[in-house]
Amino acid sequence: MPFDPRKLLGTISANVVRNRRMRKWSQQELAERSKVSRRMIGMIESGESNVSLATLGHIAAAFSLTFSELVDGQGGHEERPERGLRLWQGGRPGTQVDLLQSYPASRTVELWKWTIDPGDRYQGEPDLPGYREMLYVIRGELTLELDEGAQVLKAGDSFAFLSDRPYAFANSGTTTLSLLVNVVA
Repeated sequence: MPFDPRKLLGTISANVVRNRRMRKWSQQELAERSKVSRRMIGMIESGESNVSLATLGHIAAAFSLTFSELVDGQGGHEERPERGLRLWQGGRPGTQVDLLQSYPASRTVELWKWTIDPGDRYQGEPDLPGYREMLYVIRGELTLELDEGAQVLKAGDSFAFLSDRPYAFANSGTTTLSLLVNVVA
């Protein structure tokens, strides 16, 4: 089934509205608790915004939900199909982000599978303070762009970094890049 961002945005919109109303919060209160602008909250709730993954992470944290509980129409804890839940599609057909699993623990841990076509790039926004990402390159070559410089990781390499700052994943190679990303909150 092809990726349909409108369906995903509709699910996210409904989940944000439901969780906000259940807590009897105004959009402004959610904005303050999540550190996301009230205007962006309104756009998300109306399904008008192609919101970043980091922004969704801020909103999920404000609600004390896992990321998958916020974005998944199934409640977030069921086993996922083999491909997981598609959350982002890049500018090229083979570039995509799938949330494979998420399970609440004493802290939230999420496992993601990223696939990035040659020449494509994902610009990440800072996560909340204390978040970390652990990367494992399955195939291809990842250029991880951090404020202290770029780091090139090849198949079989792993790397962990604090993700509460800007970062980017880029594929400057000639083959499709495939990597696993473990997000620890």
